[in-house]
Amino acid sequence: MNNSTERHDQVIHAAKRTLHQKGRFLFNRTSVWITAVVVGFIVSNGCSLWAQADVQLKPSDLDPFFSPPPEYAGKFGAYRPLLEFYDGRPVRTQKDWQARREEIKQVWHAALGPWPPLLEKPVLQILDTESLDSYTRYKVRIEIAPQGRTVDGYLLRPSGAGPFPAAIAVYYDPETGIGVGKPLRDFAKQLALRGFVTLSIGTPESMQYYPSKENAIMQPLASLAYVAANCHTALSQLPYVDGERIGIVGHSYGGKWAMFASCLYDKFACAAWSDGGIVFDEMKEDVDYWDSYYIGYEPGLPLGPRPIPDTLNPSSFITPTRRSGFGSKPISGTVNPRTGAYQKLYESGHDLHELHALMAPRPFLVSGGEEDGVERWIPLNHSIAVNNLLGFEKRVAMTNREHHGPTPLSNSQLYAFFERFLKDTP
Repeated sequence: MNNSTERHDQVIHAAKRTLHQKGRFLFNRTSVWITAVVVGFIVSNGCSLWAQADVQLKPSDLDPFFSPPPEYAGKFGAYRPLLEFYDGRPVRTQKDWQARREEIKQVWHAALGPWPPLLEKPVLQILDTESLDSYTRYKVRIEIAPQGRTVDGYLLRPSGAGPFPAAIAVYYDPETGIGVGKPLRDFAKQLALRGFVTLSIGTPESMQYYPSKENAIMQPLASLAYVAANCHTALSQLPYVDGERIGIVGHSYGGKWAMFASCLYDKFACAAWSDGGIVFDEMKEDVDYWDSYYIGYEPGLPLGPRPIPDTLNPSSFITPTRRSGFGSKPISGTVNPRTGAYQKLYESGHDLHELHALMAPRPFLVSGGEEDGVERWIPLNHSIAVNNLLGFEKRVAMTNREHHGPTPLSNSQLYAFFERFLKDTP
């Protein structure tokens, strides 16, 4: 195969991938050819589609993303109303909302498990220092729980005296957040380049099941939220950080982590959740809150990923047409009951939109991809209604892209969000 033919096939493949999208668009040779011509022109001119999308946005450019498209405006779906107490009484005033908010918190903390006392002065130890062009990067170890449990990570400090706004970036590992790992997930690095102090951390093995795998008192996502809360305290005690302006961001697994942390810990000023799956959805194998490493933990049951629970009957059997949540291998007739806090919450009619509402009036952004499509405006409308009751607007935003992974454009929107609420005056 010569270079010209290989390039042509690459363009056709890219066009197919763009147009096919799991059957959501019609695919034919003509449409592929048109897209191939456009892509070929871009490639031949020495640039890429990614580069075209990598634009610098102003915070005000986000204005359109604080409102649902017309087809979703005012739609609330089957989600339990937030402006009603669980006993059906209406929430009419801001005072009513404070009582309703406490009611929601109590239900979720009871289901997810109680936090240990927060650390008053978590120790932050500097292990290594590296001076880069516009910021200093410290390898750090942070105390995150009683009995000396710690997590290693990276602290990035911009040049200057501060005090700076700050953000915590959470993911499987701390290196990805600083640009060592999968591309377009380097949130800590990019925000540091924009004048934020950032802390990038990964999953602390000592805290995924606390105090032990056999007898954890918290669901893993609750435990990770507790870790993030103590990291917030550690950041806020640095003299060059403005403790009132600390946000949190994460993608995928990190998006789930960032969502639980920001909703359960009021001191996070804002948050961005990238395609973690913002509501329970048993039709999507990667919105897998049922797994034991999220909120499906139950003592005595095996740990690790599980197939999708069957939503079609109360006994929770898998049907032959469903697919597993790990490796996407077809399964047939496998028993997979819901377990742990997930079972209690799901089967009692609760959903994650209740957690979202705990953010109000703190702003949050859903950077949606395959798991969080435009239809997620339906649960988000509930949070908009709460903010309206409190007298706030433009506090709930969502951007959307085709695929799960972040893009330069979606990241530019995410960074503009943090600049809007942590650097500018909202």
